Amino acid sequence: MAAHTAARKPGIGDFDFLVGTWDVTNRRLLSPLTGSDEWEEFPATTVCHGIAFAGAANVDEITFPTKGFSGLTLRLFDPVGEQWSLNWANSSTGRLFPPVVGRFDSEGRGEFHGDDHHEGTPVVCRFLWSGVTAVSARWEQAFSADGGRTWETNWTMDFRRRPDAEAV
Repeated sequence: MAAHTAARKPGIGDFDFLVGTWDVTNRRLLSPLTGSDEWEEFPATTVCHGIAFAGAANVDEITFPTKGFSGLTLRLFDPVGEQWSLNWANSSTGRLFPPVVGRFDSEGRGEFHGDDHHEGTPVVCRFLWSGVTAVSARWEQAFSADGGRTWETNWTMDFRRRPDAEAV
């Protein structure tokens, strides 16, 4: 997590750790919200760039070589609400999905929520960021079809910084 100074608003720079090139191991539930426990595992590579936005934005592109699509995340910090919006698009649909919004806590765990749909079913979507170090991080996605009372994790990503990629 980025260190905060008196002049820097809390939350600014929270995603600075992600700038660079990462190898990613994905585990994705094949049939979310069906009671299935069948998972698939596949690789990805992501490259994240900071934007000259005073630590309040970054963008990454993730490539899934065995899946035939890529994704893009734009992260923006709202200094008034002191929270981040994470905005995802993938090359399969060419559309921006509804954002998830939230923040990191004092322990370095980020939690973000937003309303979405999965195959026609309204869901609350949750992203969690945890285990952030200079060389690793974990992201997971979960859906709730009951307004957030119960959650089903359906996708995890374990990030490993490329040895030749410098940490920020």
